[in-house]
Amino acid sequence: MRGALLHAVGDEKLDIRDDFTLTPVGPADVRVRIRATGVCHSDLSVLSGVLPMPLPVIPGHEGAGEVVEVGDQVTSVQPGDHVIINWTPACGDCPNCIVGQPNLCMTYIMKSFAEARFRYDGDNPAFGMSGCGTWAEEIVVPWQGAVKVDPAVPFEAAALIGCGITTGVGAVLNTAKVRPGSTVAVVGCGGVGLSVIQGARLSGATTILAIDPLESKHELAKKVGATHACTPDGLMDAIGTLTGGQGFDYGFEVVGRSAAIMTAWQATRRGGDVIVVGAGAMDDQVPLTAFSLLFEGKNLLSSMYGDADVRRDFPRFAALYKAGRLDLDSMISSRIKLADLNDAVAALKSGEVLRQIVVFD
Repeated sequence: MRGALLHAVGDEKLDIRDDFTLTPVGPADVRVRIRATGVCHSDLSVLSGVLPMPLPVIPGHEGAGEVVEVGDQVTSVQPGDHVIINWTPACGDCPNCIVGQPNLCMTYIMKSFAEARFRYDGDNPAFGMSGCGTWAEEIVVPWQGAVKVDPAVPFEAAALIGCGITTGVGAVLNTAKVRPGSTVAVVGCGGVGLSVIQGARLSGATTILAIDPLESKHELAKKVGATHACTPDGLMDAIGTLTGGQGFDYGFEVVGRSAAIMTAWQATRRGGDVIVVGAGAMDDQVPLTAFSLLFEGKNLLSSMYGDADVRRDFPRFAALYKAGRLDLDSMISSRIKLADLNDAVAALKSGEVLRQIVVFD
């Protein structure tokens, strides 16, 4: 089968090849034929080494497809079912799962560093990003990593639910629990940032400010729910105009950089909530003072995968899409082929595109 392989961090090009095979399906595994997969900033982070992965690796984690084969112990799905890939399968038994934080389960993530599910060029092992590797035509995942979805939801939209939508909308509904009538600032208007904006709209926020240095992204941000937009240079004016100088009730950082976290902090009022959604680098320090942390009274929250329980949230977001409450179609900037992935990575690095979706034949 076909797939795109990263041999080493920093490689200029992915190795797009057609000789991949999969390890056999275990008793608790599911084999999925990927029908659509997103090109996400987290994939870029794997290519650059910001998110460490075992090498060589097939990137891709935001995907949807059709079940081809299931193990003897699998009862949650069957061949022919449409599924969304969950890149953080929850084991159900670890301390995080027991206390109701399945999004923080590391059981299968750790296994993915030791288990190479792919083979190429004979019997050379290759890993899948986060145990997935959706930039390949088929993958094998634990049964918890394939969540059944209504077949009425197109594969492209279902793929977005697998990461960007759940991360962004989940940060609003699950982590921040944004209240109706509140004010929200969102730093970063990429795919996840737009999902945060949509979550704020769904929550009944009355003022939603989209902050991005690229003015070309402001129009779409307003289309999906932002009431106002500005560049970072215009933030102070926006705080004065929209909040009377007080600041926003909630500030979401959706970039993955300390400078963006500080922008969200600056945008948020005293006593408000600052929510970190972007995946940053391990050596990127946030320059907050101990004085500010205490005396400004702001709550600094992290939102890993939207604090989601995907068994609940994937179907919920699919239902919102079907009801016309979530605009997923506008977030897809282009539909491409697997062979176009190197160009898609270059386009994403430029910052001018949102979600490019690889559609498999």
